[in-house]
Amino acid sequence: MRAWFSLRDQRFYHRSRGQGSTSELGVSVVLLTLGVLVLTDALTMDVDIAQRGPVGPKTVPIVVGAGLLLIAALLAVDVLRGGRGQAETGEDIDLSEPADWRTVLLLAGVFLGTAVLIEPLGFPIAGALLFWGAAFALGSRHTDRDPLIAAGLSLVTYVVFNNLLGVPLPGGPLMGVL
Repeated sequence: MRAWFSLRDQRFYHRSRGQGSTSELGVSVVLLTLGVLVLTDALTMDVDIAQRGPVGPKTVPIVVGAGLLLIAALLAVDVLRGGRGQAETGEDIDLSEPADWRTVLLLAGVFLGTAVLIEPLGFPIAGALLFWGAAFALGSRHTDRDPLIAAGLSLVTYVVFNNLLGVPLPGGPLMGVL
């Protein structure tokens, strides 16, 4: 037992052992691993020497990685002191119903399809398929309206990222038009 635990904390620690703390400590380990991975990638990133200003491409990953490490440490300390996550109360969920695997699999298929199609078709077309497919998977059945909204949303997203923010997205066959 670590010396920095108080007597009260040690009682909670011994009382809570074996009551499901393994899964919560597992979440802490996953967060720790992600934090180390993000920080390692950020600190070994090659940065152009001509970078302007104090905020460069390393800043956000370092902040995110440090945040992940901090949350992992705080969660581990809380769990070891006897803290437990609140059980699902099912406010708007009927816990007696099984999971809707059809929706989950449809969404996963739409995301994977977008990842495969974004390079050959470009973001405007692949994004429209993504938005329309997600709407369909989540239950919308407006076959006349949904594709138009998806195309408009995809084009607006493409223009904002590509033209206004300077983040190049693949244009695909529409590269010369947009």
